[in-house]
Amino acid sequence: MLAVYFQGIALGAALILPLGPQNAFVMNQGIRRQYHLMTASLCTLSDIILICAGVFGGSALLTRSPLLLTVITWGGVAFLLWYGWGALRTAFSREIELLQVETLRQSRWRIVMTMMAVTWLNPHVYLDTFVVLGSLGGQLPAAQRTWFALGTISASLLWFFGLALLASWLAPRLVSQRAQRIINLLVGAIMWFIALRLAQQGISML
Repeated sequence: MLAVYFQGIALGAALILPLGPQNAFVMNQGIRRQYHLMTASLCTLSDIILICAGVFGGSALLTRSPLLLTVITWGGVAFLLWYGWGALRTAFSREIELLQVETLRQSRWRIVMTMMAVTWLNPHVYLDTFVVLGSLGGQLPAAQRTWFALGTISASLLWFFGLALLASWLAPRLVSQRAQRIINLLVGAIMWFIALRLAQQGISML
């Protein structure tokens, strides 16, 4: 059972480590030290739901409904373009320090809604949890599936809280105007790159 558990950890880490919308948002909240542990908790909870749905049979819903996958894909493209535009606009703004102060005044619910969007409107999340984890976990006996799911959940838990706490610890070095410009440029570029890749996938599905 432990071998299956560590297999789940390894695969979960491989899927979650690449920088995407979810990781970028958790990192930014950690740098701002604003509800970063709450953000990490909600990301982990979302992953638990998605991982369990994928490993315990939910993958059939996505694979049997091309229309659902198409809707999720183009919704994700629209959101990533909007999110990337906001980051790039902040990076090129001459009033970046003022924008940072305004950002810190965001309500808790706005942060929660943004977190839900970067998680549930990202098609890669469904492909990773439903297709990849679902196909591998679905081949395991029922008892081993639980350990496999626990392994992938452990990877998400360690990653999101580790990222939030590390970003918070490094915050004094990352709150300078220059650092914020670089971070927002990187986040904006990555969001638009992912949006482009998703748009290509969406066009191929038409």
